[in-house]
Amino acid sequence: MATLPIDRPVSPLRQRMIDDMTMRAMRSRTQHDYVRHVRAFAAFLRRSPDTATAEDVRRFQLHQREHGVGESVINGSVSALRFLFDVTLERPDLSRRPVLAHRPRSCLTY
Repeated sequence: MATLPIDRPVSPLRQRMIDDMTMRAMRSRTQHDYVRHVRAFAAFLRRSPDTATAEDVRRFQLHQREHGVGESVINGSVSALRFLFDVTLERPDLSRRPVLAHRPRSCLTY
């Protein structure tokens, strides 16, 4: 199981997500990153992510873009949120909502 700081209480939802990741043999770094991304989403919502709606997910992704968050960080949060919604919360309706960020491609000129 991933180790978390002793001084920080772990919510039942976070513990369930950690347990789900542990059962799937996800590396501790991945678990740490997923928890961090979900914590950022919860901070944005100002409530537990298990109460999130599709509109909340959309607003969070717009917020990330507007604040200059890079594609790799956005895509990490997409993976974490998809795991949270699909596996931990069993809400496949929301797991399809986050959209991967794509870097604009530059055209090669000859």
